[in-house]
Amino acid sequence: MKRLSIVFTFLFIYFLSFNAFSQEVPKGWQLLDPVDDHFYGISLNKAYLFLKEHNRQSKQVIVAVLDSGVDTAHEDLKDILWRNPKEIPGNGIDDDGNGYVDDIYGWNFLGGKDGSNVKKCSDERSRIYHRYKSDYLNKNIDTTLLSYDQKSHYKIWKKAAAELNFSSEEQTELIYVDITAKAIKRHDKILRKELDQEEYTIETLEKFEPNSKIGKEAKLGYLTCMKILGIEPEETNKSTIEQLDEYIDGKKTAFESKEQSPVDYRSQIVKDNYADFSDSHYGNNDVMGPNSMHGTHVTGIIAAKRNNGIGMDGVADNVRVMMVRVVPDGDEYDKDVALGIRYAVDNGAKVINMSFGKSFSPEKPWVDSAIRYAAAKDVLIIHAAGNDGADNDVKDNFPAPFSQQFNNTAENFLNIGASSDPKISKSISADFSNYGKESVDLFAPGVKIYSTLPGINKYGNLQGTSMSTPIVTGLAALIRSYYPELSAVQLRKILVESVWVPDTTLVNLKPGPDPSPVSFASLSKTGGIVNAYYAVSAADLLKPLTLKDAGKQNTKTSKLKK
Repeated sequence: MKRLSIVFTFLFIYFLSFNAFSQEVPKGWQLLDPVDDHFYGISLNKAYLFLKEHNRQSKQVIVAVLDSGVDTAHEDLKDILWRNPKEIPGNGIDDDGNGYVDDIYGWNFLGGKDGSNVKKCSDERSRIYHRYKSDYLNKNIDTTLLSYDQKSHYKIWKKAAAELNFSSEEQTELIYVDITAKAIKRHDKILRKELDQEEYTIETLEKFEPNSKIGKEAKLGYLTCMKILGIEPEETNKSTIEQLDEYIDGKKTAFESKEQSPVDYRSQIVKDNYADFSDSHYGNNDVMGPNSMHGTHVTGIIAAKRNNGIGMDGVADNVRVMMVRVVPDGDEYDKDVALGIRYAVDNGAKVINMSFGKSFSPEKPWVDSAIRYAAAKDVLIIHAAGNDGADNDVKDNFPAPFSQQFNNTAENFLNIGASSDPKISKSISADFSNYGKESVDLFAPGVKIYSTLPGINKYGNLQGTSMSTPIVTGLAALIRSYYPELSAVQLRKILVESVWVPDTTLVNLKPGPDPSPVSFASLSKTGGIVNAYYAVSAADLLKPLTLKDAGKQNTKTSKLKK
């Protein structure tokens, strides 16, 4: 699962973090207008003004978020969450007969029937390697004697085996991160005592003046470590340490995974027959799960209640968000993703947000089939491009729109990269974002994005293509709400062809470990950033299209006029 991580690679961030966030960034900058507000946002207020001036009325739309979970009690989210109208809460009965008991807010495909939850999972690469290890390791394989399926298994196993050969640089990097984490914990122990509180932010610490010498040294050491790692000022000590521990534990597990078979937590808890796709009625209704930070943040970006005077405003103003939990700490399972898509479609979702990805997909046909099922039901799927600073044209990132099984590219699927603002990070593209002239459709703001966090009505900044994707999802839902007659294919066309294209003469840095100058236009199909005002203006001009016609529509037409 390539979601947001507070550490992408230690050395990369070490050299970049001193330049990051060099000026104060307004909360919600992603919604601002590039011309009027001088931030490379999506012009959302201008879009709402356009809709008001044209007397457009909205119709409620259901958005499904396939993610880690959501805080259903959050003050800015509780009123916008989908509630299954066919289920009676808490009666232990499958009232709507869909095979999922008490699915009030959605469904958790990472749960056990006893109420337990999967929190941690291994990476897909390790699972594949050990699945076929006994068949192929140290054996002379004559591929001419293999069946089609066996050839596919052998090919993916060889790729997994090659990627499990970690370099000395990667192992050295982990040592540096581990040393930094231990230093942070030492400083934190002293600071909690000096502050007389268990939880604090960088902002709080900067204003605090310790009385003791050891306290002053701890403050300096802690803040230095935070700057090296590029941690946001609003981040708490508790959250930082938890995420560092998670990152270090995941890396250590990965380094050991070639010799040790990964623990299959999913089979221990979920207890379905994973190989049988028809065994689909598993899980439980706990959509919050053990770690809902990612899903809560994503949900807020899409639809946190607007204009209520608290927290922050989501993009869409008349939607209900359905949570489908399929993302653990680790790589998600293809079966859960495929069934999650189908669950969302069957329960009325018109837009699906998928802020996750991985480089291996052994059961890809299941997911491909689910994506085509969504297309047949007129549902748009919006997916994160990934946070490796890599070229997706040459590096796999799944789920993906092309299917060998169907021999076509899904026309209801968008891949989203993360943009920034030159005033924030001295580049238009985010330094961590994946890109691809053929594989990434467009970019959306993904740096220092302020949104809801789990807990007692918390808020904070996160970054990643995971944050860019729900911005596009929110806009897609907004358009479907005000222009419900438009098809998913038309909606995709609008979003792609109405992007705002930054000044091509501006300096942009290539994402990844080699931040050399590169044209922003070369990083995606459109070379642009999603724009709400342009999109609703285009939607207002587009005539309705039947679903039958939409399937025949060629999306490679000329740009919509702005």
